[in-house]
Amino acid sequence: MHQTLIVAAAAIIRDGRVLAAQRAEPSALRGRWEFPGGKVDPGESVPDAVARECHEELGVRVRPLHQVGSDAAFPAPDAGRTRPAVLRLWRADLVEGEPRPLEHLSLRWLSAAELPDLDWLPADVPFLDPLAALLTAGERAPFPLS
Repeated sequence: MHQTLIVAAAAIIRDGRVLAAQRAEPSALRGRWEFPGGKVDPGESVPDAVARECHEELGVRVRPLHQVGSDAAFPAPDAGRTRPAVLRLWRADLVEGEPRPLEHLSLRWLSAAELPDLDWLPADVPFLDPLAALLTAGERAPFPLS
């Protein structure tokens, strides 16, 4: 039995909007949208992976705060991935820098109402409703949520 691969992604929220990243590679996924992130390395915690991936992909420092929703399963393994995998999304605060698309085609800041407008990767779709609730709650809060 293969150990499940954990992929960590960041829900970076600023001013009531969450950052989405448009895939550049591989060609089969080019143009689709995701939350930035990547594989958790052996011995690495999910929050550490979130911070590392945001630095590598966006050129920023983030502070991971808490997991959003439950793990989302990736489609069945194929030639490129031979073990089961799950996506784990973490709410993160932007600590330093302005996000740049270092490994993506483009970036967009989205409100809760704009989340359904993009062509999301299947593993990211289960997080749209929990994120919309989080963004909407933030709009009603008398102070910024962290």
